[in-house]
Amino acid sequence: MTDASEEAKQIEKLYEFGERLNEAKDKSQNVKDYEGIIDATKTSIKAKQLAAQLIPRFFKFFPNLSSRALNAHFDLIEEEDLAVRVQAIRGLPLFCKDTKEYISKIVDILGQLLTAEEIVERDAVHKALMSVLRQDVKESLTALFKHIWNVEDPSQDDTIRDKVLCFIRDKVFPLKAELLRPQEEMERHITDLVKKSLGDVTGAEFRMFMDFLKSLSIFGEKAPPERLKELIGIIEGQADLDAQFDVSDADHIDRLISCLFMAIPFFVRGASGSKFLNYINKHIIPVFDKLPEERKLDLLKGLAEISPYTTPQDSRQILPSVVQLLKKYMPRRKTGEETNFTYVECLLFSFHHLAHKAPNATNSLCGYKIVTGQPSDRLGEDFSEYYKEFTERLSSIEDLTRATMKKLTQGMAEHNKAMAAAKSDEAKESIKTQKQNTTTGLRTCNNILAMTKPLHSKTPAFIGDKSVNLSWKEAVKPSVPSSATGTGVKRPSTAANGSNNFATKKGRGAGGMQNQLVNRALEGISYGGRGGGRGRGRGWGGRGRGRGYR
Repeated sequence: MTDASEEAKQIEKLYEFGERLNEAKDKSQNVKDYEGIIDATKTSIKAKQLAAQLIPRFFKFFPNLSSRALNAHFDLIEEEDLAVRVQAIRGLPLFCKDTKEYISKIVDILGQLLTAEEIVERDAVHKALMSVLRQDVKESLTALFKHIWNVEDPSQDDTIRDKVLCFIRDKVFPLKAELLRPQEEMERHITDLVKKSLGDVTGAEFRMFMDFLKSLSIFGEKAPPERLKELIGIIEGQADLDAQFDVSDADHIDRLISCLFMAIPFFVRGASGSKFLNYINKHIIPVFDKLPEERKLDLLKGLAEISPYTTPQDSRQILPSVVQLLKKYMPRRKTGEETNFTYVECLLFSFHHLAHKAPNATNSLCGYKIVTGQPSDRLGEDFSEYYKEFTERLSSIEDLTRATMKKLTQGMAEHNKAMAAAKSDEAKESIKTQKQNTTTGLRTCNNILAMTKPLHSKTPAFIGDKSVNLSWKEAVKPSVPSSATGTGVKRPSTAANGSNNFATKKGRGAGGMQNQLVNRALEGISYGGRGGGRGRGRGWGGRGRGRGYR
């Protein structure tokens, strides 16, 4: 323990060193003074604090002492005394001010210090990092992102990685307009850094990165097609569209469907969805029955939402699979089995938009007589039995739909009466939820009837515009799921992820749930996962690691 008089001497000596260095014209000649400052890091607490200010201030004048000075300063960062640590952290940006070669090392250390528990210490780290970023944003970002992508390094601490991710999200991304200069060069650079980080991310992290990339001007509304293709390529990489599909791999299913929904805005802007469609057609639809129930609905919704933006060639390829699923969920005759009206709505919507772009493909699938003048019309062949079967299925689903609409309308009247009689807020909220579910069910039924009507013609006009608005795309306020359902109604199996799945059993009653569609995988909710994908197994939904963009 240093006594007060000894500490005072040390402080006085340090001030002498500092004053001489300040006054010296050629400071590099005052080696002994700078060595004295370095040696002070082994003395008293207050002397260490002062040394933490002086070492970086005169660092650039003594290149031969750089290693010794840095090591002494880094020791101060590990001091037990908080004030010493904070002062040492504040001094770190000064090492880079005139000696740019130390930026990477300083940023690396500051990245590790983001795990500091003391608020004042963490605040000092944030300010120091922002200071270094403003000195050289390109070099600093590169060093910072290394904490994210060094996933194969066994010494890499996940806690540090997560803290760095939070810092980038909360401090760097919001200041992109200020930091990323020159704009195009730096947006390109940070895009490359992000892409390099995507081999080992959770769904929530991937969403964060994609939202950031979409906000960059190089990917804005005026971006050329190759830029959209680049973003779609990133999403395709996360979706693992080059991998064999294993229906028992819940992590891959979640990843695939989440990425499909993430890609839809880019399909709207003209990007190609061929790779997604081909993968779904080849790998997913053949094992559709084996998918978890909630994933089935999400897949059909994704397929419906992408169908208006498919090419004629892709439409022709996937139409047979869509027709097969339609036949499965549109019974030829009343069977007494459950009818899932949301499935039917999705499939009819997809069928119309796909057939609109490849109309004569339906001749051999549904027995239509559409003439385009191409050999693929196959007008010389007899598909009349297909037409008879398909229209019988249409009539059957129409009968079921009308019967269900009648029940729903009656149910709505009952809900209105119950609302008028309800006393408690809880009861009113429950009835409100049921009314919203009923309204959604009616939308679904109306959509089905609007889409089946033109299909009875031997030369139907397929819907290819926006005249039908999918029921779950309606703007409704999110509701709290209710435990109550209508009489004879099967509870929706997809409530967990907010999907609207409207199904009835034996044609009696109707139920459903309408919440904003939020994919669970993107919210970081764990499903388990493949675990051994790569790195240390960061799964799409939880904290295990999965496969990503290469």
